[in-house]
Amino acid sequence: MKEKIRIKDIAQRAGVSVGTVDRVLHGRPNVSPSAREKVEKALSEMNYQPNVYASALAYNKSYTFYLVIPQHESETYWEEIEEGAKKAVETRRDFNLETKTLYYERLKEESFKKVAATCLQEKPDGVVIVPATLNLTRAFTDQLHELNIPFVLLDSYMPELNPLSFFGQDSFKSGYFSARILMMVAHQEKQIVLMKRNKDGKVTSKQQENREVGFRHYMSEHFPEIEIIELGLPMKTTKKEYDLRLENFFNEHPQIHHCITFGSKAHIMGDFLLRTNRRSTQIMGYDMVGKNAECLRQGSVSFLVAQHAYQQGYCCIDTLFKAIVLKKKVEPVNYMPIELLTKENMDFYRRTQL
Repeated sequence: MKEKIRIKDIAQRAGVSVGTVDRVLHGRPNVSPSAREKVEKALSEMNYQPNVYASALAYNKSYTFYLVIPQHESETYWEEIEEGAKKAVETRRDFNLETKTLYYERLKEESFKKVAATCLQEKPDGVVIVPATLNLTRAFTDQLHELNIPFVLLDSYMPELNPLSFFGQDSFKSGYFSARILMMVAHQEKQIVLMKRNKDGKVTSKQQENREVGFRHYMSEHFPEIEIIELGLPMKTTKKEYDLRLENFFNEHPQIHHCITFGSKAHIMGDFLLRTNRRSTQIMGYDMVGKNAECLRQGSVSFLVAQHAYQQGYCCIDTLFKAIVLKKKVEPVNYMPIELLTKENMDFYRRTQL
């Protein structure tokens, strides 16, 4: 067992006082350059490794991290984000961590502004943010910078905001990858459908926009002759309304056999196809949420791209913990895997694996 290095041992080696060593170890002022150099040299020669966990525990401070995320339904990508964040807090429960979640409504500036103001008023120790538009989010993050509150971006990467870290997929490459996989089975088609859920004609996620850019980039490079037909579905409506819109679409486009969607709602069409016995149409979608998994199992969804939402939620909180509590350096950009699931391998996908 390695012998514990005491502060008095370091002081003796450096030829300085114990108080000087203590100030250097804890980053305190009032240490001359020459004394600091002696202590740092002694630390290096003795291969001193501080016990950051013990120091953080001894400090006995509590920490509150906020999640600023979109409003959502159950069984969604965002719900898994929250579950992962809660697990990270549970894992570090000895350090008095707590998370609080604030929800904003997509595409509503006032909703995001209100949530941002509430978050700032609460003076959190760190924040996880799913960005809105760049300018709107910047107004929030500029204030966080002024208050020295670290923040992590989730889902959409905006390097201009200078976050502590980012977790999410490379959206462009994800869309490009999806197109490549889809066209392995749809290369003989003349038309494919792109299903987009929108609000007032706008897609609610920057990440989905970037996926579509990657998808269309691949298609223009390799299959410019294939027509991409957009099917818009409103964000908030009834199952009956969805059925009516889908029924009308397939009556107007009986030759459609392949669909892609860049959100986590492939099951809207997948469930419709199962109930109406339209087995000739196949879907590619995103996220291993429960309803999507059932459609994948029953065959109306052929492929799902998984992005480990649970792991993202966990890692965002864990990164704040490491940076704020343990004072460790963290990775600034963390791209998640782009994983392809089918009914043959879906049972081996571990949603909560870290």
